[in-house]
Amino acid sequence: AVDLSEVNPMMGHRGVRVGVTFPEIYEMQIRAVFEAAISLSRKKVNAVAQIMVPQVGSAAELLHVRAIYDRVSDEVAAKHKVRPRISFGTMIEVVRAALTSGELAKTAEFFSFGTNDLTQATFSFSREDAESKFLPEYIEKGLVSTSPFQSIDEAGVGELMKASARDGRAERDGLEVGICGEHGGDPSSIVFCHNAGLDYVSASPHRIPIALVAAAQAALAEDAAAKGSPARKKRGAAQR
Repeated sequence: AVDLSEVNPMMGHRGVRVGVTFPEIYEMQIRAVFEAAISLSRKKVNAVAQIMVPQVGSAAELLHVRAIYDRVSDEVAAKHKVRPRISFGTMIEVVRAALTSGELAKTAEFFSFGTNDLTQATFSFSREDAESKFLPEYIEKGLVSTSPFQSIDEAGVGELMKASARDGRAERDGLEVGICGEHGGDPSSIVFCHNAGLDYVSASPHRIPIALVAAAQAALAEDAAAKGSPARKKRGAAQR
């Protein structure tokens, strides 16, 4: 039997690394998504499926999984005489991925920031240990204003996100970029994501109403700011 125990599993054998060492797992999962998409299509259900690879740190890893994706896609298409449109993307939750996003965008059709793990990696914090051991005292002593696991750390994690989105879109025009994680339900984080030009946020079901309101408020604030800008007023006066 294979020994899967690890000293530090958070930084170990997880995500895409499992897909590399046990490719049959990813092959099975990718095939299941393709088969499900075809089954739903035949039932006239317009399902939008995406395959997103987690914990990617290099373009080579993503290309390795893309080869599995392409082979399975060909096999399923030959079997069913139809090829469903399933986009292929990656989570950005490893610092190296955020810094090499231009290379990743050559293969990935979309990015989704895994803000929980990206925050852990950027701060070198374990979320569970930080929140129970020292973050409350950091907040009390004014070392941080709030937990970076509740609201995006704009100066650090946020800058990585903006650089990643910029570099990815420079390589692939129209690259869809969003976030997944608890930050997707935090109002201040949603405002940041809107201002950073992200396309969407995802949140836990119970936080969706909050996310919808925060997203609407961010859009309204942007529109109000645009209407109040000197350039906008000047154009309006000229039109009158």
